Amino acid sequence: MNIFNILFSSLIFSFILFHSNALNVTHDSRSIIIDGNHRIILSGSIHYPRSTAPMWPDLIRKAKEGGLDAVETYVFWNAHEPAHRQYDFSGNLDLIRFLKTIQDQGLYAILRIGPYTCAEWNYGGFPVWLHNIPGVSLRTKNDVFMNEMKNFTTLIVDMVKKEKLFASQGGNIILAQVENEYGNVMEPYGDDGKSYINWCAQMADSLDIGVPWIMCQQAAPPKPMLETCNGWYCDEYKPKDPNTPKMWTENWTGWFKSWGGADPLRTAEDLSYSVARFFQKGGTLQNYYMYHGGTNFGRTSGGPYITTTYDYNAPLDEYGNLNQPKWGHLKQLHDVLHSIEYTLTNGDVRNEKLSNLVMATIYQTKEKSSCFLSNTNTKTDANVNFGGINYFVPAWSISILLDCREEAYNTAKVSAQTSSMVKKLNKAEDEPRSLKWTWRPELIESTSIQGRGDVSVNKIVDQKDMANDASDYLWYMTSIDVAKDDPMLNGTVTLRVNDSGHVLHAFFNGEYIGSQWSKYGDSNVTYVFERNIKLSPGKNLISLLSVTLGFKNYGPMFDLVGAGITSPIELVLSKNVIKDLSSNKWTYKVGLNGISNKFFNTNCASKSSSKWVSDPIPVDRNFTWYKTTFKAPLGNKPVVADLLGLGKGMAWVNGHSLGRYWPSYIADKNLCKTETCDYRGRYSDSKCVSKCGEPTQRWYHVPRSFLKDGENTLVLFEEFGGNPSYVQFQTVEIGSICINTHEGKEVKLSCQDRPISKIKFASFGSPQGVCGSFDKSEYDSEVDVLSILEKECVGKESCSFKITEDKFGKPSCEIKKLAVEAICKDFTF
Repeated sequence: MNIFNILFSSLIFSFILFHSNALNVTHDSRSIIIDGNHRIILSGSIHYPRSTAPMWPDLIRKAKEGGLDAVETYVFWNAHEPAHRQYDFSGNLDLIRFLKTIQDQGLYAILRIGPYTCAEWNYGGFPVWLHNIPGVSLRTKNDVFMNEMKNFTTLIVDMVKKEKLFASQGGNIILAQVENEYGNVMEPYGDDGKSYINWCAQMADSLDIGVPWIMCQQAAPPKPMLETCNGWYCDEYKPKDPNTPKMWTENWTGWFKSWGGADPLRTAEDLSYSVARFFQKGGTLQNYYMYHGGTNFGRTSGGPYITTTYDYNAPLDEYGNLNQPKWGHLKQLHDVLHSIEYTLTNGDVRNEKLSNLVMATIYQTKEKSSCFLSNTNTKTDANVNFGGINYFVPAWSISILLDCREEAYNTAKVSAQTSSMVKKLNKAEDEPRSLKWTWRPELIESTSIQGRGDVSVNKIVDQKDMANDASDYLWYMTSIDVAKDDPMLNGTVTLRVNDSGHVLHAFFNGEYIGSQWSKYGDSNVTYVFERNIKLSPGKNLISLLSVTLGFKNYGPMFDLVGAGITSPIELVLSKNVIKDLSSNKWTYKVGLNGISNKFFNTNCASKSSSKWVSDPIPVDRNFTWYKTTFKAPLGNKPVVADLLGLGKGMAWVNGHSLGRYWPSYIADKNLCKTETCDYRGRYSDSKCVSKCGEPTQRWYHVPRSFLKDGENTLVLFEEFGGNPSYVQFQTVEIGSICINTHEGKEVKLSCQDRPISKIKFASFGSPQGVCGSFDKSEYDSEVDVLSILEKECVGKESCSFKITEDKFGKPSCEIKKLAVEAICKDFTF
């Protein structure tokens, strides 16, 4: 039976089981065992709130087509319980619908309840109201916290049980997780941390879900919890319990992006190397974090300073497109791993050193064998003889041999196509070339001049405590009475404000005096804002607008890290004349007028439509609301809003929040240390970065489900000042496709649902360069390869062929490769 028949039979078998009988999920030291069958599990993280419900079926279908067995997700406590005992499982938060969509595709699910997530999600997934309950201490032995955690965890388990979604009930959930990466931060919590993690295990086990519980990054967890590894590489990881299989819950496919940061890239070669190496060294379950990263809609990004895009350089990009060659290269690896599943989970294992840093690992059963050839050199390729056959194993690569003879896959030999994605102005036919805007001011002056708020206390209060995460924006306001003989009237006075690292806008007596913010980094670091002011006799009003960009989501006691303005706040005349205002009467007001009155909500537009002004449209004006209407781009391609020209703020389409925007924040030029990206050697988040000196994020995802057939409304709140006339809507699609791979490979060129319009380059032999800049070499075949592929591919959505000398001629080089670049037909209107 060939690989494809095995895979098809397995999927049919899984589909039948998911819709009928209960599955018995156990384990031994080698693997997860499902109904007596030892399995390797290939999984990928897809977070339901980072996409939309209409996107889920397509995302999960592509995960299945990519060779995955399972989809993994966190459960996001603060999204589901935004207020104490008030729950939301609607729309994109419909966890049960998401799990059933996974089930409908015949895939397993891994449910990481947590309910602490990290995940670069605001406050690590904890609701801020939890922080504000009297007597609470988070993630430690604390009755108040443990009661709330148990309540939410039980709620989720009961919902899932009601729908019979655990494998023990006939569903598809084969593993569940409680807590998350606690072992990384446990030590500072001391004995209370140990007591807490033991309680977590007991609480989870008492819920009787009938499938194993896991704890990632928790060495030797309390039984019956199973430990797992997270990281870029987990091949050297070994569970402390010898009866626990080797599982990898987070293989980081790239990295997240922060405001001011560069674009991360983890190559397909290195990612596949990490996976193959893991299974070579006894792995049984591997999960990509992320398989689809998606978008931090609304105010969900954490950090702080995490961008709205959460693309993560995943196999499926932010919009759900195939990220090629990563998706295709991994699919080929998955197919090969599935074909040798039995030998990996049941075979005897031995290693054989072939040369310096080149190793053979042999899995042997009575019926068959499977082998890995690994070259862990970071520079030197290897030609080795194994079993009487010569193999070429490039540096930092692994070959997988079927029956220990035929090379079925090598991690560095990428035969999947590379797709270059482009953004196009694909407008509706009668859409005008430029958008027509109206605007209105945010009523900043009324607040900053009057100093009226909601609460007054004689101290500086942390923004989490005061705003309870109801808004990014919080006003801190106080007044000082200056006597006519006060020495501060006779000189320049400096207003000095300490801030915990987000954004500050300052006003004095109603006049704007400046703004400041910090760079992404350690959120424990504060900055000092200083501006000169001129005091007047009598009452003087200081109004400070503090803006957060997501709360810290990781680290020991991360929940206690401050946000907003901190003490002291001072007036400084000289070194000897300082007035501390921290104990003054401070008045606080949460939010902004336009957000409180929902200027972005189209259902409320009629109540205030007369206050939107059409002419003239101000530019570079801070604290300004802009509104326009537009028609959705034709077709079904993903839509993005190009917000280049704007400063910082938030955007809504038809009342749906696209998230925070900040295109004026330019990525640090110093982050890109080299223009070349070498996949060889261990990856880190500072390796292979790009787009330094460009806007951190220019394009913002507008899901098709946010759009209507007729008129759509875009509303912007511009905090810093920008020019909305540059804003436009575009579609994301494939512009060109390339292949650059070895002789003997079966390859496919595909523009997906559009025809190939042109073969731009094609040569066989030793062509030079990379996709977009190929050149022929003197060793290439003299056959007109371009004409051959024009006949086979142009006008078709895809074409497949095998790279052979019979087809493309005989070049005068030892290692023969085919390089092709094709253009996809442009349907721009």
